Amino acid sequence: MPPPNSPAAPSPPAPTAARRPGFFVQLDRFWQRVTEGLEISQLWKQFSADARASYRLYHRDFRARAPQEARKRGFWYTAQEYLWAILEKLTPARRVLLLAGVVLMIFPSGGYSELMKSGELVVHEFDPHFWGGAVLFVLLMLEVADRVVMKRDLEIARDIQRWLLPAKPPQVRGLDIAFAARPANTVAGDFYDVFARPATDSAEPHFLLAVADVAGKSIPAALLMATFQASLKTLSETSCSLADLVTGMNHYACTNSQSGLRFTTAFLAEFDPASRALTYINAGHNAPILRRSSGAIERLSKGGLPLGMWADKTYEAGNLILQPGDWLVIFTDGVVEAVNDRDEDYGEPRMLNVLQAGASATPDELLRRMMTDLDAFVGPTPQHDDVTCMLVKAA
Repeated sequence: MPPPNSPAAPSPPAPTAARRPGFFVQLDRFWQRVTEGLEISQLWKQFSADARASYRLYHRDFRARAPQEARKRGFWYTAQEYLWAILEKLTPARRVLLLAGVVLMIFPSGGYSELMKSGELVVHEFDPHFWGGAVLFVLLMLEVADRVVMKRDLEIARDIQRWLLPAKPPQVRGLDIAFAARPANTVAGDFYDVFARPATDSAEPHFLLAVADVAGKSIPAALLMATFQASLKTLSETSCSLADLVTGMNHYACTNSQSGLRFTTAFLAEFDPASRALTYINAGHNAPILRRSSGAIERLSKGGLPLGMWADKTYEAGNLILQPGDWLVIFTDGVVEAVNDRDEDYGEPRMLNVLQAGASATPDELLRRMMTDLDAFVGPTPQHDDVTCMLVKAA
């Protein structure tokens, strides 16, 4: 037993086994940070979706570069065209970096010897694999920096687009409305809105219901969607008929459609709360489904060509009366053309089944059921087009 005034004996170091949990905790934290908490199956689905999207991108360029008859030249020709499809996505300087890194990675290790004046033989080793990896790492950092900047800009554009689109529908006498939108990319080319406009024959304002789909996806479509929204809001301030409004929209769209390449399909309807009358024009859009309270199905197809194709085209308006219990389903092609892993379309029949089964529900409830059914059908297949749906129930 040590004397009372003697210093305490140092405690023995903790065994290695006792320190291991700290290491594994740190390792787990690192893994959670890298994966953002995703499971292995979720990571694999994400990788598969990214791989398929990248393949479609490069394959589209390959088909544009190599005519059908030229693709029969063999494997090396195909590999060469795919390589060019990848290289052309980089700047010339980065192409040189990529090629230099690849060459260094496959170059055999070597060196040279030098005889010093002292008679000593010095061997200088050169490791091309290290320098090849360093070059590829620098290239990766440059691409990641570009991606971060682009992602930040896209997030800003997404926030602006959310600000442009309504968060919830307005209160409309005689109607109960719900809508939902899911962009295929960060920003979308779909448009939806419900807002009041002055009436030509009544002191009470009418309400305009609009759903549109700009040809294409992502940033180009989103920019045209913003111009569509601006022109629609501006022209709607004037007291004119729906046909005149759509004609004006078509004239404006033709000035921004690149000779019809960037056209817009749209469904525009004007509702009069006093008479319950609905006047509509379908400009090349998917025909909305009108389910009467009796269960009968009608398609709203009167109208004309998509906006932005021909400046001198006129549009025919359709008219109907919405009775209590009637349903109106307005959607973009991203809903019915959503595909599963067997490349099958979701289709209008499935959407109709959900509508018929949930006719007694509220629009919010039915919209949730419809989106849930769509998700169950699509499964892990990546979304390839913007999805927008507006449900209107006459009260």
